[in-house]
Amino acid sequence: MNFWETITGSDLTREWKAFEARAEALPADYRAAWEEIKGHLSLYSDFTGRNLMPILDNALGLLEETASDGQSIHEVLGDDIEGFCTALAGGEGARSYRDRWRKQLNRNVAKKLGRLGG
Repeated sequence: MNFWETITGSDLTREWKAFEARAEALPADYRAAWEEIKGHLSLYSDFTGRNLMPILDNALGLLEETASDGQSIHEVLGDDIEGFCTALAGGEGARSYRDRWRKQLNRNVAKKLGRLGG
């Protein structure tokens, strides 16, 4: 990766397109699970594109391997894809965008109340 790719993010775009091409080769139920995984992982604010890519790569690799073994998606992920993504994100303590916004709102309200009271 060169400096220009790092600045523009073109390396991430290329990697993302490769993920999508790999996902297209999966069976339909696996593709649906892949879409859910992407949606759930995008909620976590602690991820940037650079540190999310290896996690997505590993998750997609798991789906590819288990699909080739003939396992059903429910055998692999169960019924709790959100829980699977939470575990990938670092467990129950992982911060989502909602948590970040809530903290920011509480901080702003506390600041305003502090100004009104003093």
